[in-house]
Parts: sequence; structure tokens; C-alpha cells
Amino acid sequence: MNWRLAFLVALVAIPGPIAIAWLALPMLIDTDNLAVPLQTLQIATAAQSIVLVALASGLGTFLSAKVGLRAPVIEALAKRGDCLSALAPQLIPGVIGGILGAAVIVGFYEFSPRALAALQTTDSIPLAARVLYGGITEEVLIRWGLMTTLVWLAWRVLQRGEGAPSSTVVWLGIGISALLFGVSHVPSVVAAVGSVPLTIVAYITLGNALFGLVAGILFWRYGLEAAITAHVIAHVIAYAIHG
Repeated sequence: MNWRLAFLVALVAIPGPIAIAWLALPMLIDTDNLAVPLQTLQIATAAQSIVLVALASGLGTFLSAKVGLRAPVIEALAKRGDCLSALAPQLIPGVIGGILGAAVIVGFYEFSPRALAALQTTDSIPLAARVLYGGITEEVLIRWGLMTTLVWLAWRVLQRGEGAPSSTVVWLGIGISALLFGVSHVPSVVAAVGSVPLTIVAYITLGNALFGLVAGILFWRYGLEAAITAHVIAHVIAYAIHG
């Protein structure tokens, strides 16, 4: 396995958990009624996410080469190659994906059911936390780690590991990882507003899964950095519009 690549992928993603733990966590929980000191909870939260980042970075690096998924810029950095040439083909698709993603995020808030209205009136999570965790860490976890693994599993089962993964195999990986990406946003909403009906769970899941599809396609067609670019731009635009 390319350990240097795995290390660099993890290094890119690690600031996200730290930003979430120190910038966002105090805004998401009741700090007056904690069983442990806030700093202890922040360290534990960051450490847990960093462990997941390490696993996703290693697993994605090990399996991506087998199924033709790539992180061209980080690969170029690992080889001390031309990073700008590796990034150039991903920029325009990433920007377009970011605009689409921003439309999804803004639409999610604008058309959200009343049960989610409380979330829109609470303090906004800082943009730095959104960009570092949502824009970068989530792409390493969901696309590089999870989607790559799902594509590899489907390739092994449906094609017995022979030839390049078919479009069907890749679409399975994109679709399932997008749904899981959507589901992963449900617990934070439940923690903020309490129990929610299944219709709200479906709304949260499908709303986030829409962007998961966009990011998955970008990762497949262009590279991990295209998905990261889109996710970062989506958060920046949505923050500028909606806060």
C-alpha cells in the first residue's frame, strides 16, 4: 500500500474533527449540564473522528487503486509531482458541482418542514468548521473511504474482481454511499430537536443524499479533489446566502 498517500490523505482531513470539536460542539450541546468537562468531551470527539479518518484514509488508499478511483492532487504531492496540473481538470467540474450543491443546501433550508424550523433559528455553525469538516473530512470519510469500499465490494461480488468496475458497480457504490451520507446527518438533528417522525428522517436523508450523488459522480469521473472542491464551495455559497 502507498503509505505516504494514506498519510497525506489523513493529514488533509484531520483539521476537520478538531474544528468541529472546538468550534461547533459547544453550540450543539447543553454545556451547562455535562457529566464531564467540555474540554474532555471535545478531545474525545476529535479523537474518535481522527481514528475514523485514519481508517478511511488507509482503506481508501489500499482499495482505490484496485477499482480505478483516485486523488490526483494528493497522489502528485506524494510523488512530489505537479499538483497544479493534477488539479486543473478538476476545478471546473468542482465549481459546477459546488453551485449545484449550494442550491441543494439552500433548498433544504428553504423548504424544510416546521419540525426543522428550530435548527434555522439557532446560532450558525462557523464557516471554518463547515468547510474543514463538511467540505474535506466528510469527503475523505464518505467518498475516499466508504464509497471506494462499496465499489470494491460490488466489483468483487458482481464481477469477481475481474476487469475494470462496470458503470453499474460504480453507481451502486455512489448510490449507497450517498444514502448513508444522508442518514449520517439524522442523529445531529435528533439531538437538536428531539425525536422526529419518519417523514423528517426521509427529508433529511434524501436532501443530503442529493449532494452525495453529485460528490460521488465527481469523485468517480474526476478525482477526490473535485468532490472536495464542490463540497467546500457549496458550504461557502450556502453560508453567504443563508448563514
